Amino acid sequence: MAASSSSFCHKNALSLSTPSNNHTKLTSRDSSLRFPPSISFNAPRFRVSLLSKSNRNLILKASATSAAPAMDQITSSSSSSEVPTSVEVDLGNRSYPIYIGSGLLDQPQLLQKHVHGKQVLIVTNTTIAPLYLEKTIWALTDGNPNIKVESVILPDGEQFKNMETLMKVFDKAIESRLDRRCTFVALGGGVIGDMCGYAAASYLRGVNFIQIPTTVMAQVDSSVGGKTGINHRLGKNLIGAFYQPQCVLIDTDTLNTLPDRELASGLAEVIKYGLIRDAEFFEWQEKNMEALLARDPIAFAYAIKRSCENKAEVVSLDEKESGLRATLNLGHTFGHAIETGLGYGQWLHGEAVAAGTVMAVDMSYRLGWIDDSLVQRANKILKLANLPTTPPETMTIDMFKSVMAVDKKVADGLLRLILLKGPLGNCVFTGEYDRQALEDTLRAFCKS
Repeated sequence: MAASSSSFCHKNALSLSTPSNNHTKLTSRDSSLRFPPSISFNAPRFRVSLLSKSNRNLILKASATSAAPAMDQITSSSSSSEVPTSVEVDLGNRSYPIYIGSGLLDQPQLLQKHVHGKQVLIVTNTTIAPLYLEKTIWALTDGNPNIKVESVILPDGEQFKNMETLMKVFDKAIESRLDRRCTFVALGGGVIGDMCGYAAASYLRGVNFIQIPTTVMAQVDSSVGGKTGINHRLGKNLIGAFYQPQCVLIDTDTLNTLPDRELASGLAEVIKYGLIRDAEFFEWQEKNMEALLARDPIAFAYAIKRSCENKAEVVSLDEKESGLRATLNLGHTFGHAIETGLGYGQWLHGEAVAAGTVMAVDMSYRLGWIDDSLVQRANKILKLANLPTTPPETMTIDMFKSVMAVDKKVADGLLRLILLKGPLGNCVFTGEYDRQALEDTLRAFCKS
């Protein structure tokens, strides 16, 4: 859908004119913070990661002082137990674990200890239900016959992330007479997670919910941190709430049924973490992108865990995006404009974010905030991940400006952007930039 046009006004403002998750069966850091209008952000370093894969534990060696580990630095040791990795999202009495590992849906105790009442509603879609709904029901009820499980199966795709589809969740919950102790379970990708979470935040003014993400995009980003919501025809994710889950359960086996295009889309968010705050992780990605595309289980377990660590730390410091958390949206302002301008579902979220990231990097370079080598590295890794590095030809300058004018990061008429500044792994969230650089970037990527 084409957005209406708008133009720049005042020297520091953008005018406020309005403008699928498809699976298939395939066999306190040291940081310098200056809150709005500008936030600077430095990179963290991690030491040792641990997760289980089948009947072994994988020890992922990421030194705090050395360069990022190559694949031959990831070793295994035998263990008879299957203990998943657990990354904690520290939010005081609302803290929760992110479980990461292979075959976690075969461990019913992980889910059951986070279900407090006797009623569960699984929210999933037409693609995921035939693959994982039965197994999830088993995981919730095995040895626990008092649990009553209902399910609602939604149509699959970003174009259905709207109020009409959301009402199907409420209809099922009300018809099933679910009470305030019930638990909603999101089984699917980012669309399902966002919609189920928003339904849980709203139903009876708030019930428990659990995230079971089944796509790379959801596992490394959208399932963590409590952002929930739906789209509006004029902008993506403009309606929603911050609402945290009881836990996030990431069974990496679900990636076995994920199509290549969806897998690549999720890698856009993995790359983002390296660019904005974790230089060592980015260097690891440069060495191991081929392994990720080949679905190497060890590589993916490491990438998911490191991404979740990054996301969890930021959320713990800035749950409701007062400033710092906005840095996680590198490329998203441009990317959301692409998704909205084209019509939801035409490009996958990660594809739009990838092109948007290239535009944000280009603008950072035009401002003199990064050197050309970082521009080249960002472009190269996105291409290696089989992601687009330019917006679709149908996107015009006016379409970008119109949609960006209603972006959630606009404050007092001022469009704030996440841009890279300094060496790899550093960024700023700011409205203090030369407007001509944004204009030049849009003109460089759009024909009109």
